[in-house]
Amino acid sequence: MAYLMIAFAATMWGIIGFFVKGLSVAGFSAMEIVTIRVVTAACLLVMVGFAFFRPQLRINGKDFPLFIGTGLLSIVFFNWCYFTAIEKMNIPVAAALLYTSPAFVITFSVLFLKEKLNHRKVLAVIGTICGSAMVAEVSLTQGSSFPAASILIGLGAGLGYALYSIFGKIVLKSYHPFTLTLYTFVTAAIFLVPFFIGKTETLNILNQPTVWFYALGLGVVPTVLAYFAYSWGLEKVESSQAAIIATVEPVAATILGLMVYNEQISLVQFFGILLILGSVIFVNLPQRHRNANQNNHKNSAPV
Repeated sequence: MAYLMIAFAATMWGIIGFFVKGLSVAGFSAMEIVTIRVVTAACLLVMVGFAFFRPQLRINGKDFPLFIGTGLLSIVFFNWCYFTAIEKMNIPVAAALLYTSPAFVITFSVLFLKEKLNHRKVLAVIGTICGSAMVAEVSLTQGSSFPAASILIGLGAGLGYALYSIFGKIVLKSYHPFTLTLYTFVTAAIFLVPFFIGKTETLNILNQPTVWFYALGLGVVPTVLAYFAYSWGLEKVESSQAAIIATVEPVAATILGLMVYNEQISLVQFFGILLILGSVIFVNLPQRHRNANQNNHKNSAPV
């Protein structure tokens, strides 16, 4: 179930383009869309928290820096780097650099979380990075035409994306997944709201009914549901495995493009999807085998 929840979260992240395109057409900039996403999610999470998760609302003040890690260093930093990379380069290259995140997660997990490194994880990381590049149809010639600063910003998106798994894993040792999700977005919202207030034209756009549909959809589907599902799964599996499983996101994004926007898929993209899915299955085989062996030697018990 933990693996399925992470895959579900990645799928929800993959369809984020539907809501982002709607808000972009309405007239919002990239960072304004990020602010709408974060603030909407924070408001919804606070209401849900007071209704169903009151015990989980309490945190120790000394742990607040961890939520700065997930909220600012991950959510805000990742989005800024990702959208800046798209502006300075283009979507295929930016997306490929974003999915270097499993390499960052595995490196940090080995250094700081003392997780074990094995050949399956290394091969799975290589497979997911190559698969993501194939889905984005990145060529060596295209990639080499960009300045080093742009490449570094793109890699920063992968780093920020990875930091949620690292800080999140530490937070989940002491807190419920809902607590992690709530304070991540509350922290990010507190930081971003000042940049949104005072823009009269932007606030006027919010009066449109369709904008509310896309704003609420963005806050609920690829944000609250996705991050809560990912946090729940992250509590039960290693950070490195969770990060690799989450790379099914570009697969979901590709399917969205095919079915909703009538985009075409090339042979290279098709093999990229197969490579990503194969890597996800490959990295999970050891855990599944261990569980099977344990079940053969132990009596079943309720989970």
